[in-house]
Amino acid sequence: MADSRNQEEQDSTHGDDALLVQELDLAARGMELVKMEGRVFVRVRGEVRYEGLRVPYRLVPSRGVLAKPSKWRKLDLTARRQLVEERAGARDVAELQQQAEEFVAEIAEQADEFGFDPMLFLHVLDELETSEPAEYVFDRIGQRVTHAIEREQEERHAARTKESINLAEYPDSFEVASKMQRRFIALLGPTNSGKTHKAMEALANAASGVYLAPLRLLALENYERLLDARPHGKELKVSLVTGEERRIAEGATHVASTVEMLDTRTAVEVAVIDEIQMLSDRDRGAAWTAAVCGAPAQVVYLVGAPEARRAIEALAARLECELEVHVLKRKAPLSMEAGAVRKLRNVRRGDAIIAFSRREVLMWRDMITELGLSVATVYGNLSPEVRRAQAARFREGQADVVVGTDALAMGLNLPIQRIVMTTAVKYNGVEEEEISAALAKQIAGRAGRFGVHEEGFVAGYDDDTHEIMRALLKEKVPPVPATGFAVAPSLEQLHRIAAVTGENSLVKLLRRFVHNIDVPDGFFFPKITEEQNERAEWLDSLPLSVAEKFTLSLVPVSTRVPVLQSAWEHWSLSLAKKKASPLQPHPESLFWQNLQEVEDTCRMYSAYAWLGYRLPEYFPSIELAQELAREASERVDSLLQQQNAAARKRHDKRGRR
Repeated sequence: MADSRNQEEQDSTHGDDALLVQELDLAARGMELVKMEGRVFVRVRGEVRYEGLRVPYRLVPSRGVLAKPSKWRKLDLTARRQLVEERAGARDVAELQQQAEEFVAEIAEQADEFGFDPMLFLHVLDELETSEPAEYVFDRIGQRVTHAIEREQEERHAARTKESINLAEYPDSFEVASKMQRRFIALLGPTNSGKTHKAMEALANAASGVYLAPLRLLALENYERLLDARPHGKELKVSLVTGEERRIAEGATHVASTVEMLDTRTAVEVAVIDEIQMLSDRDRGAAWTAAVCGAPAQVVYLVGAPEARRAIEALAARLECELEVHVLKRKAPLSMEAGAVRKLRNVRRGDAIIAFSRREVLMWRDMITELGLSVATVYGNLSPEVRRAQAARFREGQADVVVGTDALAMGLNLPIQRIVMTTAVKYNGVEEEEISAALAKQIAGRAGRFGVHEEGFVAGYDDDTHEIMRALLKEKVPPVPATGFAVAPSLEQLHRIAAVTGENSLVKLLRRFVHNIDVPDGFFFPKITEEQNERAEWLDSLPLSVAEKFTLSLVPVSTRVPVLQSAWEHWSLSLAKKKASPLQPHPESLFWQNLQEVEDTCRMYSAYAWLGYRLPEYFPSIELAQELAREASERVDSLLQQQNAAARKRHDKRGRR
């Protein structure tokens, strides 16, 4: 019975609608009454003509949705007629026509600018089956057009970026070096083979030259080495240039520098590039690529591990430089101990105990000091000055044992007789993993300093570590890849990309450098670090120039240390406000800080000095920063010695009992 009644109502509604359409002559007026998507609405047919385009449409006016079907059924014919005339009158139709004309004109102009056919998007105005009013339809089509334009712009920008930077031409960007007739001499060998000594002798005897180091510590050591040299009975005039420090000698003929600080514009007789195998370093390899391509020296010494040979040969061939290769052998033999150390009491004077974190180093230091042995401590968080001071204590016999991380493997020449590995597992930034054969050999090679010990020894503290080290020292180290040499973006390259794309976002510019520049054969390959990319995202939210953002993205502070990250953010925000950030002396606060806090304070002052050399107008306190960094370094060294002394005191007390 109910079904019969509903059917009668529907038939009556359809009949009334047909009558309504006829009475209002909707078809002649280009209108239709439609039921769809739970709505009853009026749709208008029309056409827009614009500069040769004919665009038909079927659209719902702004007020063209009349009612839900359930409500519509309850309206009598008079009420329905009144609603249609009220919502779809002549004014509504005229307004719809104007909206359509404006929309078609807008899309046509965009199509003309970006070179696509507007009918690819406008044809749907006559085909779309929807109850949504025209403005919603226009919005949806507009979004599609916007996406199409973005894709088109992306393709244009990618093409323009590719045209603007060709990595095959990378060596030519170093104007001085590319015009010189350079000669490469590779001195390759394991630790303690005398390769650095040979290269530094040649550098000291040259009329002019530059030494390029992977670490500030090595730059400092070889700066002093050059100062102490007396070639032909004369003193050398030497400058030290690192990111955080400048010691400029008037009329200097020689420079000791970190590799990133290479002066590519001043021609010299000899350049020494140390640790050349770092060409393959994940984060810093690009600095070695730049040094090999850009060192403006007649003779360039490439010093490092034998596994770099293939890479050096490939680079020399690409750069059309004559190459001479010398493979040196270790001067003192290196042997595995018969068995593991196993017990603390088996640690002896002249040992270097290796751990892979600051916490572990300090733990082993305390345990060994409790035995009555004095300990020097070396790990990456320490400034170069503190590392040198601690190393000097071991070298001069004031410390019996040195405990350190793999920071000992690079840049410190110590009279170590035996390397003791507490573990062969290291955190790689993501997870714990077994160290590589290359790192194992570099660390082990520090044992048996030539001229001090006849032989060097290596041992694991426990049996597992001992056997892993034995296997790693026998393992063949894979060669450094002979292609895909990393190239980091320069500010000049980013400005070039910005000029052709109109983009000022550092994230976008870095992304274009990595993904869009021309890399014809992959011999040179664009590379940015994850940390730089993460910083760029935050820096893009500040009103800074591309140059300012680029500089701030490279500040040498760890984002994982809250106090350093906070200082970096403060400096960035101040620069965005164009406010100077002078330092205030407050060294007395160092005496209230623990060891970790003083270490971080030292690194913060060094980072400030780094910024000061690049943006002196906004970071003017360079000398004060260096002075405060020195005071912090001295405080760190003092705290380490105090902690050693306290542990020795506890040991002596127990002995008297």
